[in-house]
Amino acid sequence: MPLKSLLINTLCVVGLVLASYLLYGVFHRYSPSEVVASVRAIPTGRLLYSTAFAAASYACLTGFDWLGLRYAGKALSYPKAAIASFTALSIGHNLGVAALSSGAVRYRFYSRWGLTTEEVAKVVLFCGVTVGLGLSSLAAIALLANPENAHRALNLSLHRAVVLGIGCMAIPVGYLVLAATVRTPLKIRHWRLQMPSVSASLAQIALGTLNFVCVSACLHQLISADTDAGFVQTVTAFVLANIAVLVTHVPGGLGVLEATVRHVMPGSASIGALVAFRAIYFLLPLASGLGLLAISEVRNRVKGRHRSKDAVQPNPETCEQGARSA
Repeated sequence: MPLKSLLINTLCVVGLVLASYLLYGVFHRYSPSEVVASVRAIPTGRLLYSTAFAAASYACLTGFDWLGLRYAGKALSYPKAAIASFTALSIGHNLGVAALSSGAVRYRFYSRWGLTTEEVAKVVLFCGVTVGLGLSSLAAIALLANPENAHRALNLSLHRAVVLGIGCMAIPVGYLVLAATVRTPLKIRHWRLQMPSVSASLAQIALGTLNFVCVSACLHQLISADTDAGFVQTVTAFVLANIAVLVTHVPGGLGVLEATVRHVMPGSASIGALVAFRAIYFLLPLASGLGLLAISEVRNRVKGRHRSKDAVQPNPETCEQGARSA
């Protein structure tokens, strides 16, 4: 087995083991009947609102690709960008290492529509940067708007929480400064990367932040069903959970997200809310994304067979002309 494949397989196994350990730490105190009862205790209205916010988040994510395609110089229609984005991210969110897993699915779509490997890589990079900008912006808002939550959750002094919030805010501000001042492309071998325009950078920050606001709202609808947990507190917990997921690369953040949220909000995050959140934001989109990918692959193969038959079958007009000339 090649060394690269061995390392990837080893990381996957380690990630699954870590996820199993964290899930055990979260769930071992509850019986299956208690988990089911906790989920059923969530009002239907809360579940519907949570689903709507999850849909809004994925709508924001499709905007990432739509902007990224324009950055790469390939302005495909929004429906194409939306299909590729939703399919790639619904699968990538569950597999872990989203840049690679979702990037592979994106390549399957975009290469059929005329994008080169370099252009697909630019779209993936643009979307990844947008995620980072959104996460840092929302973290800054949460830390500066209510540093007391970070003080309790992270055991930080209020002063350090504010300093951390300013540091998070410096990331999108610095990105805007670079977008306004740096126009020389960065060359990596034969690839050329250029900073987006200021307007595109502002759109990245706004759309990236809105995406995480929607996901936090999805989680908050479930957590606040039977508690008085505040939205900013939920945002703080979710931001910290996402940072932990990015660091560990556990598939789908399985166990990491639940354990982090439970740690930050020990008296509010019920087990039913966390199970419902994973089902709504991860599992339902995954089922839809796998279905879309399967349909796309079947349609592509059918089109390929038709093209092959058309190439093999002789053109009647050409045959007739050949016969006359003979």
